Amino acid sequence: MILRNFLNFIFQFIENIKNKIRNIYLNSNFYDKKISKIYYQELIYKPSPHLLSSLIKYQKQKINLSDISIESLWKNKNIDNKNFKRLNNFYWFFTLDLKSSKKKAQNILKDWIDKNYKYDSESWEFDLISKRLIAWLSNHSLTIDEADKDFLNTFNRMVQKQTNHLVNEIDNSKKINNKMIGCAAIILVGLCYKDEKKYLSYGLNLLKKISNYSFDNYGFTKSRSIKQLIFYLKYFILIREWFNEAHIEAPDFVNETIFYLGQGYAFIWQNIKIDILMNGNNISNNHEFDNYLKRFGYKFKNESKEFGGYAILNDKKVSIVMDIGQPPYVNFSSQYQSGSLSFEIVSNGKKLISNCGYYVGTNEKLIKLSKSTATHSTLVIDDNSSCKFKKSKNDFLLKDSLKILKKNIVFEKNYWKISSSHNGFSKKYNTIHERDIEYFPEKSKFIGTDKILTKNSNSNLKFDIRFHLEPNVKLMKTQDNKAILIELENEGWKFTCDNFNINIDNGIYFGNKNFNTQNQNIFISGITNKKNENIFWQLDKI
Repeated sequence: MILRNFLNFIFQFIENIKNKIRNIYLNSNFYDKKISKIYYQELIYKPSPHLLSSLIKYQKQKINLSDISIESLWKNKNIDNKNFKRLNNFYWFFTLDLKSSKKKAQNILKDWIDKNYKYDSESWEFDLISKRLIAWLSNHSLTIDEADKDFLNTFNRMVQKQTNHLVNEIDNSKKINNKMIGCAAIILVGLCYKDEKKYLSYGLNLLKKISNYSFDNYGFTKSRSIKQLIFYLKYFILIREWFNEAHIEAPDFVNETIFYLGQGYAFIWQNIKIDILMNGNNISNNHEFDNYLKRFGYKFKNESKEFGGYAILNDKKVSIVMDIGQPPYVNFSSQYQSGSLSFEIVSNGKKLISNCGYYVGTNEKLIKLSKSTATHSTLVIDDNSSCKFKKSKNDFLLKDSLKILKKNIVFEKNYWKISSSHNGFSKKYNTIHERDIEYFPEKSKFIGTDKILTKNSNSNLKFDIRFHLEPNVKLMKTQDNKAILIELENEGWKFTCDNFNINIDNGIYFGNKNFNTQNQNIFISGITNKKNENIFWQLDKI
């Protein structure tokens, strides 16, 4: 332990020295001259702002620049980090009324350029530059239309100077999502200035590397993150639409990637039209994205029952979703949650059984909690999760993983079944968890069997099986303590377990990205000393 701490100290010391040297270099006149080598081409392609409507929430009520005090815009030194980023990425330009004064908009840009012409660690943060370039170029009707020659020269120089910085720094960017946005910005600059050699070719080569690095052989994200898959799909489609609008044929690999990502999107969203709260996902606005896809003529289809490590069985009324996939490799596990064999049930468009979602924030306790097995509708042994995580800088990555041992899916008219098992509890407890979920459509009945298969018959293992519900779902235990009634809007369900105790407990729901709230869960608890323990539970519609 002492040696490990000493080595970590040495590693951190060396890392700090490298960062200081790099920061000196980025702030030097030498670096400023290097990224100031630009070409003075005029803007040839002017992208339409509506192409970004899948990524940016447009306000119905537009803001007029006459309502903004330009003089104080860049003088507020007490602004918090979140609002600083919002101000400096210029995405707020998408909310401006096009009838606003173009001269005023250009004065805002000129003031910003005057104050930030050289590299600054805050205003030149990698993701800020990427979004800023996209915003400046997409809002050309405000940023450059009717501008004089001097301003156009200044604008073109600053666009290309920031792009040069992106090219130099993109390998140092730690977050793959930021690399994707930066890559999109570089490609857009290449299209706008018809610079195929310097920006466009570089950006496309980088995009291909990102694709090869991030996606498996079936086009699903290696992280198994649903949110990340949709993020990539949006940016690949945006890039393709930029090419189409610029009257340049998009590369084949871009079209192929969209096809495969679309397969994943159809499977995990379009087939069921509700968010799966597994592996970093939250409640989304995918209905708006569906409208975007329809508007631009994209149609995706996937009738598989298993894809990307998820099993989904559904008809017009009911959907069962279960995580039966292998955990990702360590480098892709920052959004992975240890919810192996967890499941969700949707009845008539409403979640009957849910998971708790993923915490998005800086509170380490909540990050660890939302990654734990306890926040999923699955088995917990001795209050331990099926996977372990370790802190790595600002992330929690997989430390001890698991293997899916077997899986089976049956989908017939009057009988559905998803069955799988994993060895996540094998190392510590010599135990295998196997789960079967059966559904009988004619009876509106779910029968579940959770098997705890242990090598030692006298282990006295404490276990819990939790069934989480959304915050608005109401629960009530019957007087005989043998059943729990579930009120799901205009539906009623009964939960029973014959051979173990069932109770109601409180939990935390992270399904909404910007806040968390309290929810309830049904839990089965007990102690097993058998070699093979079968826990039976049932959900009946009443």
